[in-house]
Amino acid sequence: MAVMDLVLASTSPFRRAVLEKLGLPFDVVSPEVDETPRPGETPAELVERLSIAKARAVAREREAGLVIGSDQVAVIDSEILGKPGSHERAVEQLRQASGRRVTFLTGLALVNAAGGQVQSEVVPFHVHFRELSETMIERYLQREQPYHCAGSFKSEALGIVLFERLEGEDPNTLIGLPLIRLVRMLEKAGMPIL
Repeated sequence: MAVMDLVLASTSPFRRAVLEKLGLPFDVVSPEVDETPRPGETPAELVERLSIAKARAVAREREAGLVIGSDQVAVIDSEILGKPGSHERAVEQLRQASGRRVTFLTGLALVNAAGGQVQSEVVPFHVHFRELSETMIERYLQREQPYHCAGSFKSEALGIVLFERLEGEDPNTLIGLPLIRLVRMLEKAGMPIL
């Protein structure tokens, strides 16, 4: 069977590192997509729409191959936390998460560039935060500076010390690329991993 081209429609170094676990060659292309939420759109609808839009944006530029799109939000009580962008906002987010369960919703899409077929799913992952003191929050932010990460932490680094427990089918989901689901999608699209 001929190997199809595989493309990750993301410039996230974290998603790239997760995809490398499969040992498949792939290209990385930055998708040009407006990520503004639509009025009345739920967090799950948002990440599914954006993951499909990212994959389609890159697939339109190719004649063939499979394009992976992904998008993620952190949610507490139906409120999207997003990327903090500043120290002050990160402090607020971690205070809000302290002692609570935060749900990460990851939209995953696979688009076949040749035929336009789309597979998509929204994969949840839950993080139960410890009670965080002001000192813990400040020390964590000084060391990690996770201002470009949804929810103000990096689970693949020191962020693990903020958690009481993790709950979900695939720990890669928390990093933004649910590999278990992606493997199923790739196989369905004719690209077996093994």
